[in-house]
Amino acid sequence: MSKPLKRLKPIYVEVQDYLLDLVGGSDYGPGDRIPSERALADTLGINRMTVRKAIDRLVERSVLERNGTSGTRIPLVQVSRPIDASASLGITRIIRNAGGEPGSKLLHFGEEAATESVAQRLELQPGSDLVMARRLRSVNDEAFCIETSYLPASRVPGLSAEDLLSGQSLYELLRQRYDIEVSIRDREIGVGTATEREAQLLALAPGSPTLVLRIVARDREGRPIEYMRSVNHPHHVVFRSSAAPAQA
Repeated sequence: MSKPLKRLKPIYVEVQDYLLDLVGGSDYGPGDRIPSERALADTLGINRMTVRKAIDRLVERSVLERNGTSGTRIPLVQVSRPIDASASLGITRIIRNAGGEPGSKLLHFGEEAATESVAQRLELQPGSDLVMARRLRSVNDEAFCIETSYLPASRVPGLSAEDLLSGQSLYELLRQRYDIEVSIRDREIGVGTATEREAQLLALAPGSPTLVLRIVARDREGRPIEYMRSVNHPHHVVFRSSAAPAQA
């Protein structure tokens, strides 16, 4: 039998933390209903109004959603991202093809020197000049990922923040202005921990788990043109792979 919560901070905040642990566990997935307010109140030894306040806060942050009269559930996945190296659709087209409205907000743009890690991925010398752009991606006005792109400055002369303010596809810009066609993407997927800033932008609790996608985009000759790190909301994004053909 569960023990009552220790009252080390406001009770509703403790309930929020409890619920975040609950929905972050392996027993719950997108679309699943969480226990009722009454059941949670009985389990935690507190009143239902406190439970409701905690749930309301998580609903405001899109961690949970109320589903009419059938209770409260984990939101259904809003973005399904392909992980196959051959997939060429940009995130904007993926969202539109699924019937959503994509959004993009430029958070930062500037030049910087390549760290050893980034330089290795882009096959450059450490300290090489890079262009860095960080964007907040959304679907139907709901933020779902933060994407940070690094490009060799020598390959994109004249690229500026104004080019990305309107939400234009970076790959389309590379094709039209620089005649760079992205033909190969190396992908890695892992689990990360949200920093305070990432949590704020994605409406998560600091320290929450995130899905981290790393991509190396290459041109026709196989030369790296972009290293991108994408921090994804674990409840709004799912990564999928096309089924491999059956072997005879």
